[in-house]
Amino acid sequence: MNSPQRDIVLRFLAEPLDVNFGGKVHGGAVMKWIDLAAYACSAGWSGRYCVTAYAGGIRFVAPIHVGSLVEVSAKVIYTGKSSMHIALEVNACDPKSLNRRLTTHCIVVMVAVDEHGQSVRIPEWIPESESDIKENETAKKLMEIRKKIGEEMQIFVES
Repeated sequence: MNSPQRDIVLRFLAEPLDVNFGGKVHGGAVMKWIDLAAYACSAGWSGRYCVTAYAGGIRFVAPIHVGSLVEVSAKVIYTGKSSMHIALEVNACDPKSLNRRLTTHCIVVMVAVDEHGQSVRIPEWIPESESDIKENETAKKLMEIRKKIGEEMQIFVES
């Protein structure tokens, strides 16, 4: 078996069908690209089919214009038994200039599953560089924050 692939970059051209009424790429198109990159990254790491368990902290920093070259970078920053926390960054530019600018960033949690939809064990990722360790620690902090948010959100489920 080959060693797991920790990161991936997908590229798209923003098409007229991706545009909202304001003339910019709509958030749903960006979220779809994020989900595709998170899937490709998690499948590359785990060697398994993966499903989205959580997408959060999505920050739309700048608009994307039709015709832009969009680059979605994804990398594993934490692994659990079957889950992978994927950090994603979306950059866009005019394909003629290639002056990229950050447009969106977020964290997505993916879970590796078998053919019956049951979670399966994945390879552990061990951070080595200083930046990897920092990202890994951030992922752990975000897990605690998500837990608290989940508890607070129960009011909507129970009503």
